[in-house]
Amino acid sequence: MVKLNKIYTRTGDAGQTGLVDGSRMSKDHPRALAIGDVDEANSAIGVALLYIARAEERAMLGAIQNELFDLGADLATPGEDFTPTEMSLRVVQPQIDRLEREIDAMNESLEALRSFILPGGGAGAAHLHLARAVVRRAERSAVAAGREVALNPLALTYLNRLSDHLFVMGRLLAKHEGGDILWQPGSTRNG
Repeated sequence: MVKLNKIYTRTGDAGQTGLVDGSRMSKDHPRALAIGDVDEANSAIGVALLYIARAEERAMLGAIQNELFDLGADLATPGEDFTPTEMSLRVVQPQIDRLEREIDAMNESLEALRSFILPGGGAGAAHLHLARAVVRRAERSAVAAGREVALNPLALTYLNRLSDHLFVMGRLLAKHEGGDILWQPGSTRNG
């Protein structure tokens, strides 16, 4: 259990931040950037939840928000052993499997895509598309960090699958909020 008695510690005032093992790194290190992008993705999902009333989607997103904290802890844990322990949170395959099951279940009620879709289709859908784009950035940041330090490969898989999950959920919400907005290639070329 995490217990925070004091919010500011002054330990980061010189541009360093701490990792799970107590070591320090620069706040602009690729690992720190990936952790920050995961945090931003979690915040974007929190904003999306303000516009989502359906209990099933809210429950899925609540689980995802908890998992994103786990994923942030995973990224902040140095080492090359990615086995979860009581002292180290690691993303595990069953979390990815659940995302895939949820994607498949949501996708069953959707029409096949006929075009790329534009972010929108209602407030909840639009916010999920924004969260999806932030997750994609987090994935790119984690890939870059993985070139510098060892990262759990399942953390990268989770981020990739999560962006798919948010895309499909955005489409599902759009179905209930007015429908997908289809991209019309070149539609404005002639004025």
